Amino acid sequence: MTFTAPPHRSDRAFDLLVIGDANPDVVIGPVNQPLAFGQRERLVPTGSLCLGGSAAIMACGAARLGLRVAFAGRVGDDPAGSFVRAALTERGVDVSALVTDPSLPTPLTTVLTSGTDRAILTAPGCLPATTSYDVPAELLRSVRHVHAASFYLMPELAAGLAALFKEARANKATTSLDTNDDPADRWDRVVLDAVLRVTDILLPNAAEAHSLTGHPVLADAAGILARRGPLVVVKNGAEGALAHDGSSMVRLPALKVETVDTVGAGDSFDAGYVAAVLNGFGRERALAIAAACGSLSTRATGGTAAQPTWNLALESAG
Repeated sequence: MTFTAPPHRSDRAFDLLVIGDANPDVVIGPVNQPLAFGQRERLVPTGSLCLGGSAAIMACGAARLGLRVAFAGRVGDDPAGSFVRAALTERGVDVSALVTDPSLPTPLTTVLTSGTDRAILTAPGCLPATTSYDVPAELLRSVRHVHAASFYLMPELAAGLAALFKEARANKATTSLDTNDDPADRWDRVVLDAVLRVTDILLPNAAEAHSLTGHPVLADAAGILARRGPLVVVKNGAEGALAHDGSSMVRLPALKVETVDTVGAGDSFDAGYVAAVLNGFGRERALAIAAACGSLSTRATGGTAAQPTWNLALESAG
């Protein structure tokens, strides 16, 4: 069977605008013993420097799937910012709206892996200074879909995101959000609920869905979130994924692959789901494509090295 790259609509300059975090990741591990302070040094098998940030990894995954992708966010005027800008550009992402902050550094993240789990340490740098005003109005009018990530890392952007999504919808674009984790563990609903009312697709993982609702049963948590407005698509690691529209649910297993590193798998999943929706696939087929993208991305270290092409994602989704 022959598969083709995703079709493009000629009336918009971009298929997708991704807004959010971009930073270098130092991925180290596996760490199979407790960390020891007291200036003790321990060795791990592997370490790599790669592009990180939920939004950046999602943008690269979508570009790899054939979408025309633009990125809006902030980096510092430093070598780390230059690394991020070059890495996004090399992967086909337009960085014309990536602001260089003259006074704050680029965020930096260290990821410690252990089996399928990981600990993440982030120095936020210019992330808290990122705002909705960093997104040019003309860019917002030139896209089919707007995706935002790392909601709780960028409070100023979060505060303006509802208005930004509302404007995107007024320009006939669809919207999606991956909140990611809340380092403060507050999971404030006041600002988020306003955003959910203008969000078409919410893409949490299972732990985030539980935290956002306080409900222990995943299917019920997804239903609660869906009744706040969006279609809710939940990533659940090796257990697969589910999609809930507030009244019915679809659940699919994960694709079986030899996993090397799970960093960025959820962001690659997001890219797959958005790409599938923009190509006209329904909920169940989009879920299968997204699950394939998330699983396939774990075949190499870092979030972007093993992201699949559109053809591979479709073949793997069955």
